[in-house]
Amino acid sequence: MRALAAALAVVCAAAYAEPSAVSQELRVTGEVERQLVLSPEKLRAMKFVEAGAYAGVRLADLLDEARIRSDAPRALRRTYVVAVATDGYQAVFSWGELYNTPVGRSVIVAIERDGKPLLDGEGQFALVSLADERPGPRHVKWLRQIDVRRIPEAPR
Repeated sequence: MRALAAALAVVCAAAYAEPSAVSQELRVTGEVERQLVLSPEKLRAMKFVEAGAYAGVRLADLLDEARIRSDAPRALRRTYVVAVATDGYQAVFSWGELYNTPVGRSVIVAIERDGKPLLDGEGQFALVSLADERPGPRHVKWLRQIDVRRIPEAPR
């Protein structure tokens, strides 16, 4: 039992203190006209908002800056966004949810918490969805990429 507890402690410590898990830049990629590579300073220079304990940029504002492609019929309806962490964790948002619901106004790419940079355990960037009833599943620590994807059009 002690060996199991010791092994679990090592795994948990590595998961929360992994220095390589911290990304120094955030990339916006995929179905966008303009791919972005952002530092915390560049993000701070954008339309900065405070929401609850967090401060950063609304995900929809970041996507507006990258300009989601709408080069096909009903393209935006088939678009979704994947927030990817350095450890592989992912959270998904639909275009409709981000632009047509109250939830979308509360999805923040955060670089500050309580007026200070995010803690080491959260990385340089984190994505938080403050209007979710269960915020944990779509809280992405160590955020490194926002990837805009599109579901293929269904055959007629």
